[in-house]
Amino acid sequence: MSNTQVIGIDFGGTSVKVAVVEGENLVTEIFRIDTQQHTGPDSLIEVIADKVEALRKDFPAVAAVGIGVPGAIDFAKGITYNLTNVKGWSNVPLRDIMAEKTGLPALMENDANCMAYAEYKYGAGQGYENVVCVTLGTGVGGGLILNGQLYRGAQYAAGEIGQMSIDHDGVDGPYGNNGALERYIGNRQISQLAAHYYQEAGAEVPGDISPENLAQLAGKGDPVAIKLWQNVAIYLGSCLMSTIYLLNPHAIVIGGGVAHAGDVLFAPLKDYLNRTLTGECFNELQILHARFGNTAGILGSSALAAELLD
Repeated sequence: MSNTQVIGIDFGGTSVKVAVVEGENLVTEIFRIDTQQHTGPDSLIEVIADKVEALRKDFPAVAAVGIGVPGAIDFAKGITYNLTNVKGWSNVPLRDIMAEKTGLPALMENDANCMAYAEYKYGAGQGYENVVCVTLGTGVGGGLILNGQLYRGAQYAAGEIGQMSIDHDGVDGPYGNNGALERYIGNRQISQLAAHYYQEAGAEVPGDISPENLAQLAGKGDPVAIKLWQNVAIYLGSCLMSTIYLLNPHAIVIGGGVAHAGDVLFAPLKDYLNRTLTGECFNELQILHARFGNTAGILGSSALAAELLD
C-alpha cells in the first residue's frame, strides 16, 4: 500500500504534527497545532479533526488516519491511558473518536513504536528482520521489530528500554524500578552529569551544557566532555548488551536528539558492545543512526495505518 495516501498525526507535549503521507514521502508540509493551548482532549481533538477535514478537501484520495502518541495506550481498544507531559488524557478512546469525526479508518500507536516502524519500513532498519530501535531525548524510548513484525507485548507495553534497570541499587525510577536507564541519559540527566564532571575536574562549567554543545566540545577534544560521552555510552551499552543477548537482533537503530552526538557517542558504544558481547551476537550486528528525525512519528503512524487497508 505504498501509494496509498494517509494522514499521519504525531502527538507531542508541545505540538501535534499533521501531514498527508504517501509511502515514505510527505505530500504536504507538516502542520503544527499547539498542544498547550488546550486544557483537555475535547478541544484539541476538535481542532485536529478540522485540520484532517481541510486536508481531505485538497487530497480526497486520503484513505486512513494514523496517530502516534507518547505514553501508555491500549492498542487493541484504541485508548490512551495517558499522554506524556500532557494532562487530562486518561482513558480517552482517541482512535474511535478520530474515526467517527473524520469518517476514516484510524489506527493509534505508541510514538516510539511508530519511530521503530518508520525506521524498519523506510529508514536505517530497512532490510533487517529483527531490529531494536531506541530514542534518546528527554527520556529514553524504544520499539521492537521481531521477525518482521512490530512487537507490542501482551499488554502493548513492550520495548520500554528506558525503564530497564542498569543498577538495582541505582537512582529511583518512576515505578520503583531503581536504576532505570532514562534516569541516567535523558537530556537533563546528561547536563547534570556534565556539570558534576566539570566540577570534579576543577574545570569551569561551560555556559551551555546541553547534549548538543557537549558533543561539540567532545569533538574539539575537551577531555571532560569526552569522559562524559564515554560514560553515557557505557550506561546505554550496558542496557543494550542485555537486550542483545535476549533478542539477538540484526540491527540497533538509535535516534532522538541525543543521538545527534554522532561518533562521540557511537564510537565508545560500539567499543563497549564489542568488549561485552560474544562474537555470535556482535560480529554481524549493525549499530545505526536513525534516518528520520521529527518526521518519524508521522511516517510510522501513517505506514501502520496504511496496512489497515490491506
